[in-house]
Amino acid sequence: MPYETKKIKLEKAKGLLPRIRDSIYEPIAALNVTAWVTKEPVSYAERTSGQPLELRPGDKWGNLWDCAWFRFEGQVPDTASGKKAVLLIDVNGELCLVDREGSPLQGLTNINSEFDYSLGLPGKRVVDLGASAAGQRIDLWADAGCNDLFGKYRSGTLKEADIAICHEEVRQLYYDYEVLLELAAQLPDANARKDQVLQSLYDAALVLEKITDESVSRARAILAKQLEKRGGDPTLTVSAIGHAHMDLAWLWPIRETIRKGARTFSTVLRNMEKYPGYMFGASQPQLYQWMKERYPALYESIKERVEEGRWEVQGAMWVEPDTNISGGEALVRQILYGKRFFEQEFGKEMKVLWLPDVFGYNANLPQLLKQSGVDYMMTQKLSWSVYNSHPHHSFHWEGIDGSKVLTHLPPEDTYNSPGAPRSLVKIENNYLDRNVSEHALMLFGIGDGGGGPGEEHLERLAREENLLGLPAVVQETSLSFFEKLEREQDRFQTYRGELYLEKHQGTLTTQARNKWYNRKMEKALRELEFAASLVLALGGEGYPAAELEEIWKEVLLYQFHDILPGSSITRVFDESLERYGILHRRVQELVGERYAEAARLAGFGGDRAVVANSLPWEREELVEHEGAFYAVQVPPMGVAALTEEQRVVAGSGRFGDSELHACETLLENQYLRVGFDADGSIVSLYDKTAGRESIEPGKKANALTLYHDKGDAWDFPRDYRDTVAGTMELAGSRACIEGSQAVLEQTYRFGESTLVQRITLASQGTTVRFETKADWRESEKMLRAAFPVSVMTDQVNCEIQFGYLKRPTTRNTMIEFVRDEICAHQYIDLSQPDYGVALLSDSKYGYSAERNVLDINLLRSPDYPDPVADRAEHAFTYAIYPHQGDFVQAKVYRKGYELNAPLTVVKSSGGGADSEIAGLRSLLQLDNPNVMVEAVKKAEDSEHLIIRLYEASGTRAQASVAFGVACQTIEEIDLMERPTALLKEEAASVELSFRPFEIKTLRIKMKSN
Repeated sequence: MPYETKKIKLEKAKGLLPRIRDSIYEPIAALNVTAWVTKEPVSYAERTSGQPLELRPGDKWGNLWDCAWFRFEGQVPDTASGKKAVLLIDVNGELCLVDREGSPLQGLTNINSEFDYSLGLPGKRVVDLGASAAGQRIDLWADAGCNDLFGKYRSGTLKEADIAICHEEVRQLYYDYEVLLELAAQLPDANARKDQVLQSLYDAALVLEKITDESVSRARAILAKQLEKRGGDPTLTVSAIGHAHMDLAWLWPIRETIRKGARTFSTVLRNMEKYPGYMFGASQPQLYQWMKERYPALYESIKERVEEGRWEVQGAMWVEPDTNISGGEALVRQILYGKRFFEQEFGKEMKVLWLPDVFGYNANLPQLLKQSGVDYMMTQKLSWSVYNSHPHHSFHWEGIDGSKVLTHLPPEDTYNSPGAPRSLVKIENNYLDRNVSEHALMLFGIGDGGGGPGEEHLERLAREENLLGLPAVVQETSLSFFEKLEREQDRFQTYRGELYLEKHQGTLTTQARNKWYNRKMEKALRELEFAASLVLALGGEGYPAAELEEIWKEVLLYQFHDILPGSSITRVFDESLERYGILHRRVQELVGERYAEAARLAGFGGDRAVVANSLPWEREELVEHEGAFYAVQVPPMGVAALTEEQRVVAGSGRFGDSELHACETLLENQYLRVGFDADGSIVSLYDKTAGRESIEPGKKANALTLYHDKGDAWDFPRDYRDTVAGTMELAGSRACIEGSQAVLEQTYRFGESTLVQRITLASQGTTVRFETKADWRESEKMLRAAFPVSVMTDQVNCEIQFGYLKRPTTRNTMIEFVRDEICAHQYIDLSQPDYGVALLSDSKYGYSAERNVLDINLLRSPDYPDPVADRAEHAFTYAIYPHQGDFVQAKVYRKGYELNAPLTVVKSSGGGADSEIAGLRSLLQLDNPNVMVEAVKKAEDSEHLIIRLYEASGTRAQASVAFGVACQTIEEIDLMERPTALLKEEAASVELSFRPFEIKTLRIKMKSN
């Protein structure tokens, strides 16, 4: 007689699994349920302040984002005597049970949450009462949010609230059966192990035609023979760590993230009580800080598990930020504040950068990590690329300066692993570096409020630890994994340059107002720290260290990878824009105060106006003060008086208007002549000094073109150029001379939108500025400005954090084809050896450069997840800069800084008359034009001054740094402000040697300190 076919065996086994699952829990009594509903969260002490509702399953209790305190009451019937009793609770929202002091105990999540169900079911509904709960009085309070784990509304009705018996043997049988069933499905057909596992499953299914205590016991005995079979020496060991990816805002507001954290972390702690081998990790100090502030008892329990070694604090940044748009110094502060928090709170040195979900990785990040003592990086987002696959899962990532970090991409391509046999098989089959590595990482659990790993993950892993037919798996920390991986590193390949994600290019532009504020806040904080440091150098006091740290941390929060990129819901941006406005005004106020104090200490008496320059080169520019223009000359990183002799006199030729011309078709000064077409576009940009045209003949520049954009916040169509929606139409123009600049003001309209550009050319200017205000009301449209220039080159130079990156202007390969939209900060430039043209911006990040066309993405208005994204009033500036020589010779990076860091005019804070010889006017001076000072600040833990410099041109450089104060010591330090070398003592200058793009940080102790 032949055996039953494999297909029939497998189908019978699959059909049995739901029957086993449905037999685990047996409801025996209903809970009484009362809810007090509020629009916003209230404290435990105020839990009965909302609208009271008596509820039964099926009753509605709330709408999206409503909150409620639930009370569950009842008594466990005597029928539960000697049996394991549980509560089954599902409110169609997210729920957090609390103790009698209101501290989080356990999170519960509705079963029908939106999720990738191929990874498993996300819900958590079971509350264990134990084996001796008969007669126990139930009186539980819980804090609820009327949203699922992805912020979606799921009817707002109570689904389930029961006391039930858990048939423990059936529960154990379920996981025995599930693991073996999936193992059989993963094994190849011609495999003896598959045949044996299938036969055992089939035999157990025959026994379980009726599920009884006896049949369950017999079935488990049959299956145990297969579960007990061990693997041999592993060719691959999978390091598994529990994970709950937490977006600090996305499809929910920040306030809900704080509660998600409490639900998730309390669930982790409960599962750690049940599963002694459970290892869990979580990143982002900001999230821990919220737990510390809002849930101190929960936070103390977390600290105990960290001390025990079962909870790994992960990541080296304050949040998991966008690393394309965030500025270089901001990324330094992410690491500085992030690592300091974990060290101060937990005594842990962070060695791993944990960024599973950000949208691409800038090419100077390896240097920031190595200079911060971070040796490893983990991400998985590159698996989302559309056209090309990244060639490695384990590799050395090399940045533009030559620094390398050991990097691993979990081969399962997810941070929500079900921890199932299919997970382990996928890792083994997909691992691109398995020929040279025996170790891979798996992140198991459910994120974004899903409570992290559930019992299903941990039960599976317990059965899979060394199960024959699967790669070995062990629960351990990510740091332990990387230390093992490091022993294999000599065989790994090196990948140099940016890690470009072939998706989500729309995030370089979406939510333009947030990006504008981000740039302004980064620059304003730089200005404030310099101004406050100048006061210290002059012997003053009052460095606002605590307030600066508080503001920085909030700015870093808004750089989270779903806030700054623009991929959250409306409420997130309404709230962040309001806070940005408050922060920006406060920082500007502090800048004025500190510069005024510096002017007083420097000897500028009375209420004299002074001009401050935070950039490390002398600036000869026009500034406006009280309605008048002044031609000033300000020393590098210093201050100068504003005098009557500097006032611009009309027609004087000294920064006056004698060589300026302006009409509706022309702007001109002694350096440039700009010609305009009747439609407002530029048809000529003639460089008088070079004697050549900068715009490609016959082409139009700055034509404001709209494209249909049916994408979402993350993505726009790659073929958008084929779907032109039209151009902004010129509705009026006005030309004039204003003080020392020629101005052409153009008004454009399209649909319901209006855009006004003040195109300006200063009397001594070599750039054409486009000061833009837009009332943008279009939906599913993208607005771009293109500049076809008379330069041909195969590479475009794009400023990134602490340097630049060269990218191809050709589209010869699929890699070039899909990297059409690129990120740049203050400039993007096309240069031949003798000539070039740069495009500068004060707040834009999305660009394209194909052949000889520079293109900037100004605005886009997708409908999801914010249906009113960027339908608002905007203000931004960009500029075009033709130059002789290439972009290094022309010092293009300086033009970018000057656009973003204008001179500051303030009045001295008082005092007597001017000193005959005023005090310190320049804090420091450099003798190399390619070395930039990015930051000057007070040290975190002392009165030293910190000075951060970098080489900006991509060459080796020697630079002498002369200080305006005598220094007791000059040290080199790392980005964590730890000394690495004593450079000089009793000196006022130091000589430095830079590698290309090298960042150097100095710590000086001033004699006055």
